[in-house]
Amino acid sequence: MSAPNFRALPSVDRLLTLPPVQNLLAGESHAAIVDAARAVIAEARQAIAAGAPSPPPEQLAQRVVERVAARREPHLRPVINATGVIIHTNLGRAPLAPDVARLVAESAKRYSNLEFDLESGERGSRQVATRRLLGDLTGAEDALVVNNNAGAVLLTLSALCAGREVIVSRGQAVEIGGGFRVPDVLRQSGARLVEVGTTNRTYVADYASAIGPETAALLRVHPSNFRIQGFTHSASIGELAALAHDRGIVLVDDLGSGALLDTAAYGLAHEPMPQESITAGCHAVCFSADKLLGGPQAGIIVGRQAQLAAIARHPLARAVRIDKASLAGLEGTLRHYTLGSAVERIPVWQMIAMPLARIEERARNWERWLAERGIASAVVAAESAIGGGSLPGETLPTRALALDPRRVPASLIAHRLRRQSPPVVGRIERDALLLDPRTVLPDEDELLLEAVLRACS
Repeated sequence: MSAPNFRALPSVDRLLTLPPVQNLLAGESHAAIVDAARAVIAEARQAIAAGAPSPPPEQLAQRVVERVAARREPHLRPVINATGVIIHTNLGRAPLAPDVARLVAESAKRYSNLEFDLESGERGSRQVATRRLLGDLTGAEDALVVNNNAGAVLLTLSALCAGREVIVSRGQAVEIGGGFRVPDVLRQSGARLVEVGTTNRTYVADYASAIGPETAALLRVHPSNFRIQGFTHSASIGELAALAHDRGIVLVDDLGSGALLDTAAYGLAHEPMPQESITAGCHAVCFSADKLLGGPQAGIIVGRQAQLAAIARHPLARAVRIDKASLAGLEGTLRHYTLGSAVERIPVWQMIAMPLARIEERARNWERWLAERGIASAVVAAESAIGGGSLPGETLPTRALALDPRRVPASLIAHRLRRQSPPVVGRIERDALLLDPRTVLPDEDELLLEAVLRACS
């Protein structure tokens, strides 16, 4: 085997003299171009060391141009989600309804009555509309919206439980994505954790025996993205509410996902709902807005007026308050629930409710379009996941387009698709790249197919 031909590589100075790079020098930082040239040469050295031929200088110069152009692009870009994971945490969780997205854009580019009462001309509250809507939807006496559910839980515990004990089932002292651990949040709030029961079985009697003079609250925590099966038991929210009211302490329910519609109606397991917790007698219920609710990132607290007033007065409330764009998106999303149009208008619920026949029809259309252009693929049975820590282990039957791995390896196609504009993200199963129509928005079909055509060329 011959030695790697590193000598054929041009120097950085030589690359800078080539026409494509010279054209860059008029409008770009010299340091940025030099950095790009060094990176391109370093990549070429690695490829040559692995056995690849030395690329011609003109090709390297073009790579420098492409690398510099990529630096101009915003990091946060629209992505086509063909993974079949509906609430994909890494891809921004819930997409907004088009009309809601327009509300967000309007709130961002104009002044608004965010904290201004148009009737009186005096200062107002940014919580007015969402408080009313959430009260109507959940039956809660009061509501408060903050920047995310982690902030909602931390604020609630800080306001209601600091310096005192909070009782949690041992099976619910969980860690969710990003290293967010319930015991750590309790410590940060100033409360003291008291674990009861065992990992798989906790009874209401376990909570009752742990209540003492220092107990401030019982806390129920949604297990997020895992579940325990088999020999299990957990106290119901009704049992916990009865115990809390009998002992004169607070019951806090961290629901995590916060479904306002019954997931069981769509062939899934039942996800606990905020309105159920309020009916049961919870004092404060925390949940996310950007998961099953289908809105922007936000944390929602609903519950009794006395507890919500204490939470709103806490100094931490300002540190985690919601911004105007997210507030506009949340209000628009909640209005779809009050109007009964959530399933028809909110993308997360459109995807959950999408008939299998419609999914297969789209997949077959994709298959025919690609076949006409010489790209082999097949429609296969698969499963879509809910994602986002919602309904762990629950899936929906789907039909996906499997690209033929014999022409181009699945990992290579996946890499090429991620480099398209817009990027396309699928999933690899059994050495084939699958593209699931369930999570591809209706106006993205043409963009996806053009990207696949380029990636498979």
